[in-house]
Amino acid sequence: MDADIIIVGSGIGGATAAAALAPSGRRILILERGERLADAPHCRDPQAIFRDGRFRPEESWLDGEGRPFNPGNYYYVGGNSKFYGAVLIRYRAEDFGPIRHMGGTTPGWPLGYADYEPWYARAEAMFQVRGTEDDPTDPPRSTPFPHPPVSDEPEIADLRARLRRIGLHPSHLPLGVDLDRWLERAKTPWDAFPDTTGAKMDAESVGIAQALAHPNVTLLTGARVAALETQGNRVTALRLQDGRRLTSATVVLAAGAVNTAALLLSSGSEAHPRGLANRSDQVGRNFMNHNASAVLAVHPWRRNRSVYQKTLMINDYYLTGGPNGEPLGNVQMLGRVSGPILAATSGLPRRAAHWIADHALDLYAMSEDLPSPDSRVTVENGRIRLDWRRSNWEAHLALVARLKRDLRRAGYPLVLSRAFDRRTPSHQCGTARIGLDPAASVVDPWGRAHDHPNLFIADASVLPTSAAVNPALTVAAHALRVAHRISEGAGA
Repeated sequence: MDADIIIVGSGIGGATAAAALAPSGRRILILERGERLADAPHCRDPQAIFRDGRFRPEESWLDGEGRPFNPGNYYYVGGNSKFYGAVLIRYRAEDFGPIRHMGGTTPGWPLGYADYEPWYARAEAMFQVRGTEDDPTDPPRSTPFPHPPVSDEPEIADLRARLRRIGLHPSHLPLGVDLDRWLERAKTPWDAFPDTTGAKMDAESVGIAQALAHPNVTLLTGARVAALETQGNRVTALRLQDGRRLTSATVVLAAGAVNTAALLLSSGSEAHPRGLANRSDQVGRNFMNHNASAVLAVHPWRRNRSVYQKTLMINDYYLTGGPNGEPLGNVQMLGRVSGPILAATSGLPRRAAHWIADHALDLYAMSEDLPSPDSRVTVENGRIRLDWRRSNWEAHLALVARLKRDLRRAGYPLVLSRAFDRRTPSHQCGTARIGLDPAASVVDPWGRAHDHPNLFIADASVLPTSAAVNPALTVAAHALRVAHRISEGAGA
């Protein structure tokens, strides 16, 4: 055997699972299709990132109409977390139960918040989260945040005060970033900028680094898995695109909600005609991607001199706010949208883009997308097709309208908004969801495939609902649960 455990993918899920399993002494092999991201000037160059798409993958998927598009997934050691906003927030306790939304009712989880709370605490310690308990929707905690919150810049402190004066409850974003170390490299935001210094607590700088500190762990880059092989109901080998074949006693998939589903579907055989782990016909279904918009609060006489900006969130609309009390979603600061970024992403003339950026505070409005079996990932002739059926859009429009109104009340006379399109994978999840019933779910609550006793999934594929907050910490908590279950002997 090439390894005792093979982990496919080095993002938050795979890296966290690897770090947790490393002390076991088992031979662990992490497969990453990309390479390490080397430091270079373009890593902090907004035009290279936003205008030139320097880091976007050289691949295309098909949308629901069969039209090709370039997805916003990143293939590097650390996965998408190399570019994430480092927001490490727990799902609210209410997110684990059924919730009535404007667009329908969520199914709830097979577990409650209390089942996840100890794992959230361990994940926060692992990723060195900076935060404080000042959000009215915060769920109960067994431990305090490991570090104090990242400080507001003057313009964000002023926004916080203005929001409080109109009766809102702005709170501090839980973040995984060493601010001094980040700014030492360059005075840029970290949101959407790759980390090459270890200042951002991403999957590479935390999970992969901790895992590779153990001699029994190996990272293999440039290793794209084409299919899994089985004997009976056990996964016995992984076949790489370059023809190599690797064997292992236990396999953990953590390639992301789209690629994990695509890999399972591509691994079909005579014994498993629908693909692996797919007795329920749920693999690839229930794809969710947050409904999200950028919202710019502009004041013509006040300039925004912030560098990073991303320290504040608003959850006053999270649990209620709709016409019949339905939840609307989360609001948080975007990383600072500078003139070059706005010009590159908006199509505005350069002078207008720079003026707006100089006078705007940039926010991110995020609403829950609901699971639907018709919103799905399929594979056609070896090519990924993502038919995303956006849901709960009326709630998102209501959230944006409510936020605009409150920002005007807070003293910003011009408020602009723009929705993110499907080229931006806003926290994709749901294609291999957890559940108790093998006929209606793909994995059990510990991430173990119902159909294959030595196959686990440790990424956002398993999330049965998307909630309306960033999923990274929930993925890390789930990955720690998966590692714990494997350490107990499951899958051997």
